[in-house]
Amino acid sequence: MAVPLYRSYLIKGIKFNIKAQDDVRTTQNSGVYLLAQTMQVASAKDKNPILSNMGFYGVIQEIWDLDYQKFTIPVFRCDWIDSSGLVVDELGFTLVDLSKIGHRNDQFVLASQVKQIFFVDDPMHRGWSVVLSMPNRECNDVIGDEVLGDVIIDCEPFTRGMPNVDTFDELVGELGGQNIRDGCEDIWIE
Repeated sequence: MAVPLYRSYLIKGIKFNIKAQDDVRTTQNSGVYLLAQTMQVASAKDKNPILSNMGFYGVIQEIWDLDYQKFTIPVFRCDWIDSSGLVVDELGFTLVDLSKIGHRNDQFVLASQVKQIFFVDDPMHRGWSVVLSMPNRECNDVIGDEVLGDVIIDCEPFTRGMPNVDTFDELVGELGGQNIRDGCEDIWIE
């Protein structure tokens, strides 16, 4: 039985990517957070386990779509951060070391159980990333593998006419780069 694999998957209006897809893009959609209720014990001899919530941070490596004939279930195979690679700094930010992978025997999670998060390199702590979450946004304008809604929402329209490609470098020098926007993916229109 073959299981379809995807590089991107749209679930409840949220676009998730696998890590390999994020590596060739300027956007990041492969970070996930799972809040799980778990039984915690202090040691193997602990006779009083405690039921509590525990957060897990991971990066999507594969997206599977399990087909049960009458319905399908998307699942993510993730690299989960080991608890030794997780700290909360003095300002209350959660930091993760993405190189400390744990939970190798339990890599799968239902796509419906996770929340999308983002990892930003921490300039103060080399090798660590700050965990950030954003409110969910709807991604309705999808054509193939590209999401057009993000570009329309995030990028303001040009207020000047489009410059000739041959004179673009001269225009940048005159304007001092004031009308050039960083962080937006290019769109080529034919």
